[in-house]
Amino acid sequence: MEEVTLFGREPSPFTYRVIWALKLKGIDYTYTNEDFTNKSALLLKYNPVYQKVPVLVHGGKAIAESLLLYLNTLMRHGRKIHHLPKDSYERSVADFGPNELIANAAYIGTPGKGILAADESTGTIGKRLSSINVENVESNRRALRELLFCTPGALQYLSGVILYEETLYQKTAAGKPFVDVMKEGGVLPGIKVDKGTVELAGTNGETTTQGLDGLAQRCQQYYAAGVRFAKWRAVLKIGPTEPSQLAINENANGLARYAIICQENGLVPIVEPEILVDGSHDIECCADVTERVLATCYKALNDHHVLLEGTLLKPNMVTPGSDAKKVTPAMVAEYTVRALQRTMPAAVPAVVFLSGGQSEEEATLNLNTMNKLKAKKPWSLSFSFGRALQQSTLKAWAGKEENVEKAQAAFLSRCKANSEATLGIYKGDAAQGDGASESLHVKDYKY
Repeated sequence: MEEVTLFGREPSPFTYRVIWALKLKGIDYTYTNEDFTNKSALLLKYNPVYQKVPVLVHGGKAIAESLLLYLNTLMRHGRKIHHLPKDSYERSVADFGPNELIANAAYIGTPGKGILAADESTGTIGKRLSSINVENVESNRRALRELLFCTPGALQYLSGVILYEETLYQKTAAGKPFVDVMKEGGVLPGIKVDKGTVELAGTNGETTTQGLDGLAQRCQQYYAAGVRFAKWRAVLKIGPTEPSQLAINENANGLARYAIICQENGLVPIVEPEILVDGSHDIECCADVTERVLATCYKALNDHHVLLEGTLLKPNMVTPGSDAKKVTPAMVAEYTVRALQRTMPAAVPAVVFLSGGQSEEEATLNLNTMNKLKAKKPWSLSFSFGRALQQSTLKAWAGKEENVEKAQAAFLSRCKANSEATLGIYKGDAAQGDGASESLHVKDYKY
């Protein structure tokens, strides 16, 4: 008989069930006990989407037990799971919902891949284009997006791309929809669904995010267009009395309402509570605020019955304020991972960090150092970068057709660098790119 290998985790009853079955059948097998804080390369190879055990490998082919088994077992034990009805028939026809959300969230968090955030509003991308003396018209915006999405070899380093609504329906110069380009490259299309921030009454200039009205209908339209995940940005600031508990609660509840609406319409929600880097605060202050905000967000997500396995978190890295003295990547990694350990459930498959105005190279080095850190990290640590993936590309392009190849080489270099950073193996190869070390901070940044 061909060799049989079991990847498991003791004392999991799911692992023991497979062991008992093999023993009853008299089948010889090799057993590997997995450490979830340092998953083996073979487990990631044989079960790249769920990255869970048990996985049985026979003749080089893997059989991974569906996560529905876990959900159904928990259901039988009386634990309430919002998305699965108690009636067995209704549950069977509803199974595709949570299963698809879980699979897509896990896929986006695949180690070695990350997200390109290309969801800048027309106004924001206009500022980027004006920095290279290019007019902000639809044809130029489309040309920039095509340059990025069609860079040879770049999509292998990406699992998702966040789009702006205009871009969702755009096509390449040859007439191929951008969504099809992504799907053929193994990349899931996502979309920004919030409508920007408005001032929160009763606070010192703090904000809340709008866009819940009509969100369910928009999600249905986006799903039909091929979108599989969404993004909603909440913004908080650090000041003498900020963020206020009112602002934290309001933004956390907004994120939770957005998340459950997305899931009910087939989209994986990226939860993005961004704490702006503006200010002179030290890293300890940022860590304290980050922990308060994340703890409140996950309380709200649970209160709204959000399926955590079908979500992703897009937080800021824990850093000093923009006007404070910089610290080493090792310190950023230590404070950031500790903040996540204290607040983020292990059920969430991945963290996709925002760059928050860091330079391209600074963001990559900090991410790389986090992944090298020896600590409990039950989630993958990846990226969802906009400016920190595009700055050197923009400079190289300068809006000129003859510079497209040079610009695509710059983009490919940054994608590869951040892919390596998600694995903790980046060696600094991309540091010499034009603009790679340039600070991208914009005070009170708005998309």
